[in-house]
Amino acid sequence: MKAKNKKAVSYNKWGYIFLLPFLIVYVVFQLIPLAGTIYNSFFENYRSGLSQVGPNFVGLDNYVSLLSSGDLFVYFQNTMIMWIMCFVPQILVSLLLAAWFSDPQLRLKGAGFFKTVIYLPNLIMAASFAMLFFTLFSDSGPINSILVNLGILKEPFRFLTVKWSARSLVALMNFLMWFGNTTILLLAGMLGIDSSLFEAAQADGASSTQIFFKITLPLLKPILIYVMITSLIGGLQMFDVPQVLTNATGDPMRSTMTLIMYLNKHLYSKNYGMAGALSVLMFLITGVLSIVVFKFTQSKNQP
Repeated sequence: MKAKNKKAVSYNKWGYIFLLPFLIVYVVFQLIPLAGTIYNSFFENYRSGLSQVGPNFVGLDNYVSLLSSGDLFVYFQNTMIMWIMCFVPQILVSLLLAAWFSDPQLRLKGAGFFKTVIYLPNLIMAASFAMLFFTLFSDSGPINSILVNLGILKEPFRFLTVKWSARSLVALMNFLMWFGNTTILLLAGMLGIDSSLFEAAQADGASSTQIFFKITLPLLKPILIYVMITSLIGGLQMFDVPQVLTNATGDPMRSTMTLIMYLNKHLYSKNYGMAGALSVLMFLITGVLSIVVFKFTQSKNQP
């Protein structure tokens, strides 16, 4: 017995050795910066003109200032609205495409080609995507030219100066960049479902719609939860698309200003204390929302 235990310990040692690089990277690049951010959030530390103010310990003053200003709630609302406008069509289209690609009865030709095509936008840099849309939807851009020449519009529509059109463009770009990735994830989940379940349901006379809602969706629930939480985290980190599209202004009237853009303004002005406090609040918001989504989507009969 002792020899077996020693052998098990020797094998366990290699497991810890293989985990060591991850632990080192995590501590150096995530844990230490997180601790430093939390530490800096309790200090007044900013640049005023050419002089540096601080660092002076101010306790929770930075948090009180953020929560009392009202800007945090406005930018959080903007972020969530644009994420919902992106996520709802994204999950619907991805479910539809994944169901088509995984259905053996359809026998779609060139499925591999189409999977590659819908994933390609995910490989394009978001800043490049935003510059493309900025050019397409500018006042003198191709979209306005086409609409005016077809007689649909009498004069160019200023897409970037109307609140809902600007938000819609941000949501559309994020949708185009990420629906392919979501489709691949959902497709992998559907292909992992035992085909005998579908065959049994068809033998019992179930329709395709009943099979999808009664078998496919319930078994996809773990992947759907993963997709929703990761998408939520990505939505809260929305930065590059609205930053480039609105030239870092968040216009019109701050309706496209996101939390990360707000954080970037504090970092750009070298207000490290407020930036640290905002980072900590965003960390807490992300954690709370992720737990809420997980608990809400978890079935009652699960532990």
